[in-house]
Amino acid sequence: MSLNEKVSAERVHIAFFGLRNAGKSSVVNKITNQELSVVSDVKGTTTDPVKKAMELLPIGPVVIIDTAGIDDTGELGELRAQKTRKILNKTDIAVLVVDATKGKQREDIELIKDFEKRNIPYIIAFNKCDLIAEKQELPQNEIYMSAKENININELKNLIGELSNTEKEEKTLLGDIIKKNDTVVLVTPIDSSAPKGRLILPQQQTIRELLDIGATVVVTKDTELKETLSKFKNPPRLVITDSQAFKKVNEIVPENIELTSFSILFARYKGELWGAVNGADKLDELQNGDCVLISEGCTHHRQCGDIGTEKLPNWIKNYTKKDVKFDFTSGSDFPEDLKKYKLIIHCGACMLTEREMKTRISLSNEQQIPISNYGIVIAKINGILDRATASLRA
Repeated sequence: MSLNEKVSAERVHIAFFGLRNAGKSSVVNKITNQELSVVSDVKGTTTDPVKKAMELLPIGPVVIIDTAGIDDTGELGELRAQKTRKILNKTDIAVLVVDATKGKQREDIELIKDFEKRNIPYIIAFNKCDLIAEKQELPQNEIYMSAKENININELKNLIGELSNTEKEEKTLLGDIIKKNDTVVLVTPIDSSAPKGRLILPQQQTIRELLDIGATVVVTKDTELKETLSKFKNPPRLVITDSQAFKKVNEIVPENIELTSFSILFARYKGELWGAVNGADKLDELQNGDCVLISEGCTHHRQCGDIGTEKLPNWIKNYTKKDVKFDFTSGSDFPEDLKKYKLIIHCGACMLTEREMKTRISLSNEQQIPISNYGIVIAKINGILDRATASLRA
């Protein structure tokens, strides 16, 4: 991925919902001006969510999601409907497509309640308006349109754009900490788990933001860090490391230089940093037989020495001296029922939207299960949590 490409998790996610044959896929195709979804008169043509990252005027970089009918039937149909409901976890703007000849059905009304419960901005698009004789005055977030007859397509796009502008909140990884002309050192270990020929997403995103700020970025491996620091006439403003190298990097970086990790930065950027810091204290209370959930937002191939499934469990067992049990999830999989767990440890969520990560945090909080973060837990285990978060304190 190039540094100037906006990653999927940072794009506005616009999802289209509705009953089978309401015309969701036809509306999506008209909005995107592409044959993104298969269109048919047969109910249930869309079987799984269809996603497309693209530029959509007047909004900009977005991810468009077409979903299966919320009223899909049968055993497979219910599984499809469950997948559709899961899309709500990552939806920034919802478009509910309703067949104008039938009006809102029970399932539509339930979806609207779900949008409102989750604080998801939504639009109701009454499709097939060309087939109705009388049209009522609609609220501001509702619109008559027809995908078949190209009625109000641009108006619907503009309505989505207006919601996108009100929903958009400028966030920053480092903009409130680092200033123009500051120097920041990034420590990126190259080991068996590092992707060949490229940097991982948090490293790329951090470099890009630092360049946008006007800071000087120095990238080095942990094996060359000591020599790199010796070349500075004035010490760098901050050192950011891969969390796996925290112990080694902490021993090298002088105390007068602030230190944190990519994972901790992302815990602040997409989650609740200080809640995750408090969650890490649960490590001191774990007992034999307690179960910990380790969750990653991506679905990369697990290798020998994998951080989530091997290193973290071993470090936690060594730290607690307890026979702790572990469950693992990745990608979009995240349990609805968390009561069996004493602690949840989540990755930095660089591949998840902020809404999806915060949905997971809310679910954990509702069930009173502490949730922490890879980098925070690793820093605590190594006795450097205060140092690793000092630069992020207001």
